[in-house]
Amino acid sequence: MIREMRPEEIETVSNIWLQGNLEAHAFIDKDYWINNLNVVREQFGKADIYVFVENGKIQGFAGLQENYLAGIFVQKEYRDHGVGKKLLDYLKQKYSDLSLDVYAKNIRAKKFYSQNEFVIVREDMDESTNEVEYQMFWKRG
Repeated sequence: MIREMRPEEIETVSNIWLQGNLEAHAFIDKDYWINNLNVVREQFGKADIYVFVENGKIQGFAGLQENYLAGIFVQKEYRDHGVGKKLLDYLKQKYSDLSLDVYAKNIRAKKFYSQNEFVIVREDMDESTNEVEYQMFWKRG
């Protein structure tokens, strides 16, 4: 089931966010993610957060600000079980277009979004990490 995050779930979602970033972005110093955790927690209150829940457990979530997809994060033990795809399909029903940024070195995420009809529209340098990132875009056909 996909639903909006409840306020009491911020800690669980924050932990999924941190673990996901540490695993997906080993090319960025882990302190960057740890130091940004409190800022991200604050952003969760201003964003639309959708959680995927099964058997009473949050297995993953998607975070958006308007139609900007800040990320889809799935707990390690539930990856490759379709959780991310279900979250993305849900968002594609709710929104007519979505944009996102993905690090060039995050091959897994880039492949996932490309396979789900996102196209690269721009390449930039993330000033805070000095890493190349792609802006990707999807529009309902």
